[in-house]
Amino acid sequence: MYKQAFISENPYDLVILDLTVPDGMGGLETIQELLKFDSKVKAIISSGYSNDPIMANYKDHGFCGTISKPYTKADISEKLNKVLREKY
Repeated sequence: MYKQAFISENPYDLVILDLTVPDGMGGLETIQELLKFDSKVKAIISSGYSNDPIMANYKDHGFCGTISKPYTKADISEKLNKVLREKY
């Protein structure tokens, strides 16, 4: 879906990826795939495991920010606004 949007006239502004997806592709694997065709992807990694090394070193893995679960509407709003304002 991201790739289709990327090549269309309506690309995504930002994606939020869950670090762990049981029986699926987690955030780290997903960001690696997205970066192959969009080096400027804005992605936030989300997890309930705030002590995970990927959460601590998110920029090293291509993410623009983190948000720990559980989060409130205010938390997500603040994080989205911050990431969308910054230039990467």
